[in-house]
Amino acid sequence: MYFYNSLKSTSKKKDTFPVSILKVARMGHPILKQVADVVPTDFFGTSQFQQLVEDMVETMEEYSGAGLAAPQVHESWQISVIEVKDNPRYPKANEIPLLVLVNPVITPLTTEKKLGWEGCLSLPGLRGAVPRFTKIHVKAQDQNGAPLDFVADGFKAIVIQHETDHLFGTVFIERMENMKLLYFEREWDRYSEQLPQIPVID
Repeated sequence: MYFYNSLKSTSKKKDTFPVSILKVARMGHPILKQVADVVPTDFFGTSQFQQLVEDMVETMEEYSGAGLAAPQVHESWQISVIEVKDNPRYPKANEIPLLVLVNPVITPLTTEKKLGWEGCLSLPGLRGAVPRFTKIHVKAQDQNGAPLDFVADGFKAIVIQHETDHLFGTVFIERMENMKLLYFEREWDRYSEQLPQIPVID
């Protein structure tokens, strides 16, 4: 069941639900180490489920994120939202229309991995280089419970992998292979020209 958790502010959106900016769990909170629950069929279409998705989208937009997973807002469900559109943090990234992934299953379609600089709302102030598969097959459900089945590559594939990790109790630093490429953001900004020139993913 979905409950309001430490709401920071409320607003009105789309004349449907009063949406809220939710409190983000930080690394160390137990919910970020748990495997989130599979969303059952009877939860789709309920006002509680739709409210949670709307609030997640609002929270993601408030912090200019590329994605957000339910455990990050203290809700242990296998739900993530992803969107990149006119985002100043990703001026060179391809646009990703709003994508709601429920109960996702990801299968790599290649053994190739590439490094990308990743940050996370749950690890504020940190940035690290993470290897991710460059092409994946995604099976999931959308916000209405309809099946999704598609292939993702590039930036989109990386964001999906990052958000799906949260649903299984993993944060990006646990994917890093070289901890010497973990920085505080202030130092990363200061010395980024001296660091490996790889994509930036938040």
